[in-house]
Amino acid sequence: MTENRPGSSLAASQLGCVRDDRTLFEGLSFRLSSGQVLLLEGRNGSGKTSLLRLLCGMREPDAGEIRWDGEDILRLGPDYHAHIAYVGHKDGIKHDLTAFENLKLARGLGAPRPNVSIEDALGQVELWGFDDSPARNLSAGQQRRLALARLLITRARLWILDEPFTSLDSHGISIVENLFANHVAQGGMLAVTSHHQVNLNGAEILRINLSS
Repeated sequence: MTENRPGSSLAASQLGCVRDDRTLFEGLSFRLSSGQVLLLEGRNGSGKTSLLRLLCGMREPDAGEIRWDGEDILRLGPDYHAHIAYVGHKDGIKHDLTAFENLKLARGLGAPRPNVSIEDALGQVELWGFDDSPARNLSAGQQRRLALARLLITRARLWILDEPFTSLDSHGISIVENLFANHVAQGGMLAVTSHHQVNLNGAEILRINLSS
C-alpha cells in the first residue's frame, strides 16, 4: 500500500529550460497534488525528458523553481529525493543479478515500503517464477516490468517515469497501468511521458504539451 501524507504537492513556477543554446520551454507553471497524474506530451526534442530531470532535481532550471510541499527541491536535496522514484528510458537493472536480487538491491538503496515483500512485487508484475532467473535471460518486456517493480518496494510518493511502456506488449501495458492506477488511487502522484495512450481508470490527469 502506498503511504502518502494528505496534501503533498509538487509545484513548478515559471520554469525555463535551455539546451545547446535552444530554449526548450519557458514560463511553465503547474501544480501536481496527491492522486493526480502529470502527462507530458510533445514531439521528440520538445523537452519532455529535460523537464523530468528537472523534477528529479538532476539539474537546476534555467529559470523558475520547483517546490515540494512549499519547499524548493534543490534546498531539500535528499529530503526530497526520499519521496521520489525515477525510471528512465534505460531499465537500470543489473543483468548479472537475478530478478529477486535486483529488487533486493533496490530495496536496500531506498526507504523500503512495509508490508510489500519482494515476492509481492514480482507477483504484481507477473514475474514470480522468474525470481531466480538472471535478468539478462528475461525478455525485453520482462526486463521493463522488473525495472518498474522497483517502484512497488519503496515509499516513494511521486513516480517520475520516462516512456514506461517501452518494450511492453498489450498485456504488459495493462499490468503496468493497473500499478499506476492503484498508486494514484492511494494518494500517490505520477509524472510521466508516453507515446502510448495512458488509461488510468478515471484518474485526474494534467496534460502539458511542450510542442504547443
